[in-house]
Amino acid sequence: MEEKKILLCCGMGMSSGFLATSARKAAKKEKLPYKIEARSEAEVEQYINSIDCLLVGPHYANKVPAFKEMAKETKTVIEVIPEDIYGSLDGKSLLKMIKKMLSE
Repeated sequence: MEEKKILLCCGMGMSSGFLATSARKAAKKEKLPYKIEARSEAEVEQYINSIDCLLVGPHYANKVPAFKEMAKETKTVIEVIPEDIYGSLDGKSLLKMIKKMLSE
């Protein structure tokens, strides 16, 4: 299986950074070739063409249409991270969500 690149974004990349770390640990346990990183929402445009999946913090849900417009020439899957997963930094649940998104 080829490596999948997943980007999480929030305001400054801090909260999403903690969640990305948790999701990386869960992916490593399952031996999944996922590269999970976090960035600020201001950096998304730099990465949008080189990622498979963009997950947006719930407080930036209003940015999703703009991100989808940026990604219209790509196959990047874009979703909002549910508040319960984001708030609890639940990497295992986020990984489950990522696997489902990438399989559709």
